[in-house]
Amino acid sequence: MKDVKGVFRNLEKKLRGSSWFGDDWDIYNRGVYLQLYKVDWHNQNQGGVHFETYIEGPQIKQKEFPICMHAEEDCPSQPEFIQHFLELEGDRIRGWKGYQTVGKGYSICQRKLPLNFKNLEDRLLEEFNRLRQLETGIDQVLRTL
Repeated sequence: MKDVKGVFRNLEKKLRGSSWFGDDWDIYNRGVYLQLYKVDWHNQNQGGVHFETYIEGPQIKQKEFPICMHAEEDCPSQPEFIQHFLELEGDRIRGWKGYQTVGKGYSICQRKLPLNFKNLEDRLLEEFNRLRQLETGIDQVLRTL
């Protein structure tokens, strides 16, 4: 079994080294679980708007893991945020290969990826770069609440 924590450490380095990553972005990485978010997305306690992935025991057993976007309990007007955000960006998300919009609870969208360690950091970087395209829509909806 490959070192998942090492994969996530390297992913964090790649994200922080990206041309778009500035002072307005942050990463929460607890080894086998990672969130990417902007500092004004109410995610200081990991309960706001963020992009997330994790590879823990159940994902290793199932040989697949999620990459997703959440708007959790610290997101202002959470149900309204999710509804307005999906009205704005739902078609774009559904157009991405393998992505599903959820819109229930705190889950906005997700994709399951096969757990294959070959090029895993690069595949994750690609997915986070895709999700990052939602930045403007997230900022826009948060400003209206």
